[in-house]
Amino acid sequence: MTEKLEFKKGDFVVYPAHGVGRVEGVDTFEDSGMSVSLYVIMFEQDRMRLRVPVSKAKASGLRRLSSRDRIKEALSTLQGKSKVRRVMWSRRAQEYESKINSGDPVSIAEVVRDLHRGADQPEHSYSERQIYQAALERLARELAAVEKIDQDKATAKLEGVLTKEKKAA
Repeated sequence: MTEKLEFKKGDFVVYPAHGVGRVEGVDTFEDSGMSVSLYVIMFEQDRMRLRVPVSKAKASGLRRLSSRDRIKEALSTLQGKSKVRRVMWSRRAQEYESKINSGDPVSIAEVVRDLHRGADQPEHSYSERQIYQAALERLARELAAVEKIDQDKATAKLEGVLTKEKKAA
């Protein structure tokens, strides 16, 4: 049984739970007479290598980088008004984590927008800062890969969009 390869060596891909990685190639693993093809994906920022069965790639959420239009949609989401629900922090934190792990740039942008604090606002709690940082980094990595810029420039661009909106509000 040969699976159709959707990604090739050198392609940037997004794995929902880890963000942007680069396909290093396809390995074949044999066990008990069964042969399984695996995408080998390197996540530079985490110094991590992940192997995803080719047959399970789609089900695991592995996808190509977002289109420029989807990234534009994420950037315009950042400019929207924060929507902080009045529920316990633990519930909100779970919702934020699931949005980040969805791998969808617009959902991640919602988390960044909702947790962003301007200079005139009170400081985040430690856990809010952690979630905000994780969402910002995840979004910046995809933006950087799509626009072919480094992650620091992508982060600066996202923060610029956020502060521009807060000043206008």
